[in-house]
Amino acid sequence: MSRTEVAIQTRDGAARAFTFIPSSGEGPWPGVIFYMDAPAIRPALFEMSQRLADAGYFVLLPDMFWRIGPYEPIDIKAIRSDEDRRAIFGKFFATTSPDKSMSDTAAFLDFLGTQPQVKGTRVGVTGYCMGGSTVIRAAGNFPDRVAAVGAFHGGNLATDAEDSPHLLAPKIRAKVLVAGADMDRGFDDAQCERLDAAFKAAGVDAEVTIYRGAKHGYAPPDMPVHDHDAAERHWRELLALFAETLS
Repeated sequence: MSRTEVAIQTRDGAARAFTFIPSSGEGPWPGVIFYMDAPAIRPALFEMSQRLADAGYFVLLPDMFWRIGPYEPIDIKAIRSDEDRRAIFGKFFATTSPDKSMSDTAAFLDFLGTQPQVKGTRVGVTGYCMGGSTVIRAAGNFPDRVAAVGAFHGGNLATDAEDSPHLLAPKIRAKVLVAGADMDRGFDDAQCERLDAAFKAAGVDAEVTIYRGAKHGYAPPDMPVHDHDAAERHWRELLALFAETLS
């Protein structure tokens, strides 16, 4: 594995992040930012990031909970109750916000722009769970830099909130793939339809769908609800998206 830990200077301090490059061949390669899910930085995300890198990309995996300081990897399978889940994730989520994540993203893009192993200035972004909303916000806030968006089993993408991600659709220039999870209260059929309508009205080149039969958290291999077929479908569609837009 090609993992290298780096510190990226943001407006609030130094963010922990990891870079990955292909196991063979020489760069430069197109840049991709991999936005983590709620269980945070852990070996499963390193595995996914390296798989993405091996497809021909320079991958940046930032720790979106870096403000909390050092922490042990979360073992999602060891969380037995909703009370434990709220206690763990409440502590982590209190350290970030949409505004902070976009401020951090500006720093991540600046970092990629200084790397000799990164080709070009436009990047791809992929996000899971909470990262799904982050990648849509990134595309809306940095339309000149984000060329492709993959959002998988994301939640709260098209709500009544004043800062709902779907409201950024008119600013997005990227090609977008959103693949929700079946039976997911965070992104139900109504949100799927609202998000799709917002993209269509804005003229965004987007596909918005729900993987039927797959549950929230289907992609990371360490999740109790990991779905092999849905995860492999996500890889096929994500890599096809990046091959089309970043090559």
